Amino acid sequence: MPIITLPYNDLEVLTGTDKDTIIKRVPMIGADIERIEDESIDIEFFPDRPDLYSVEGVARALRGFLDIETGFCEYEVKPYTVEITKDKDIDSVRPIFGCAIVRGVTFSSSSIKTLMDLQESLHWGLGRDRKKVSIGVHDLSKVQAPFRYIAADPEYSFVPLDFTEPMTMKEILEKHPKGTRFAHILDGFDKYPLIIDANDNVLSFPPIINGTLTMVTEETTDLLVDVTGLSNEVYTALNIVTTALAERGGQIEYVKVVNADGTESIPLDLSPMVKALSRSEIDGLIGMELPVAEIIKQLNRMGFGAKELEDGRIEVMVPRYRADILDNSDIIEDIAVGYGFDKIPAVFPMNATVGKSHRISDISSDMREIMTGLGYSQVMPFTLTSEKVHFDWMCRDRTDDVTYVLHPISEDQTMVRTTILPNLVEILSMNQHRELPQRIFEAGDVVIDGKNGLHLGAVSIHAQANFTEVRELVDALMRERLVEYEIAESDDSAFMEGRRADIIVDGKKIGVMGELFPQVIVNFGLGQPIVGFEINLMDQ
Repeated sequence: MPIITLPYNDLEVLTGTDKDTIIKRVPMIGADIERIEDESIDIEFFPDRPDLYSVEGVARALRGFLDIETGFCEYEVKPYTVEITKDKDIDSVRPIFGCAIVRGVTFSSSSIKTLMDLQESLHWGLGRDRKKVSIGVHDLSKVQAPFRYIAADPEYSFVPLDFTEPMTMKEILEKHPKGTRFAHILDGFDKYPLIIDANDNVLSFPPIINGTLTMVTEETTDLLVDVTGLSNEVYTALNIVTTALAERGGQIEYVKVVNADGTESIPLDLSPMVKALSRSEIDGLIGMELPVAEIIKQLNRMGFGAKELEDGRIEVMVPRYRADILDNSDIIEDIAVGYGFDKIPAVFPMNATVGKSHRISDISSDMREIMTGLGYSQVMPFTLTSEKVHFDWMCRDRTDDVTYVLHPISEDQTMVRTTILPNLVEILSMNQHRELPQRIFEAGDVVIDGKNGLHLGAVSIHAQANFTEVRELVDALMRERLVEYEIAESDDSAFMEGRRADIIVDGKKIGVMGELFPQVIVNFGLGQPIVGFEINLMDQ
């Protein structure tokens, strides 16, 4: 989850209250304070609230929550004076495009850093490291309208940000730090995205780097914001950035996009999304009856507009920058946040029951005790993963027993895992800065053919890791469980031939162990031998 640094001086000015009040109340809007410094505070926000990734967004939310400025926050948007032409060829490279102008912003070094931090946080939270969404912010005074969004030849050259000499787009991907980091996004394309002005000056090479010509400085007042990508999250990011700049006193202005077929569009839309809540929905989810006036008050405190309809329902105006509002339950959650979870009375269940631990809990607890006793550390990775990590990186064939996410919000979370090992190796790849050996395990859920299962997996990485180590580990585990087992030759392609074995109990395969195949290790960016095993705990 992103950790946002918020300077006190900015927060106090934009919020209209003192830092002590902010420190005391900010956790109540769904934030965890990481650290409190003399000049700033570091706060961790949930990934579903990208509108809080900046000091401006936090200040806006706090003004409502602290009853300083409640209700739907409406931003004036002036008619367009600038247009951008979108070439046909770009539709096959990076088709989704949003843009707007914000004029009259006053910058300091601190607010420029805040803007850059917001961009990078959105690149992570919405953009999946720029692939789905990338953002450019430009000094409008340095370029001349009208603009063009084109698919350019890789030999097109300009001076990229942080450099002083021109480079071709191809050279940027090979030599510029940002280029080498994000070049994979443009793999396979023979033309690259480019935004240029009327004089062919380059504003941006999305999703890689801006041109140095339009770099934002403390003298900048008028900005062009461009957002490109592969999904409609582009428009959410545009809404968040433009409204954050408006919180700084900027005046938002539409930009007209002229498509190759002659059609025109205005990509910025700050009109509210309108939803209606029934009293039964609200009372059922919160668990208590609140007066209509109280519900409307809390909605206003949380930044919504609200009014009672004639049929008793409550009409809610949802800001376009609230990417987390997917259905009515999300709005009702905000009502509870505004009211205060501590004020909702605890109620005993109507039926008295005698509780006991579930068999799965007992098995998981036993496995944790055994594995920690064998010197392994427990981890708890996500159960959602992707086909790339789960199958391709593990050098395994894709199977038809997978449960897929119907509407994934990320290409990294498209399916529910059927095995645990890929997640464990992924954790090793994220902890290469830690000293070796590393030995980790998980007893966790998998879903196979739509049914839940419980697996135990473990991996060990160090220079001397070999089959003997993992065989001894499985021996010790089975001995502690009082389970007799045999091994048989395995064909699991995630492991090295001749150094892998299926685990057999009562004539049935329950798992696999061995040394991971070298290509698997390379796929995860690792460079040391890895051994591991995985067993099905419910088949014994």
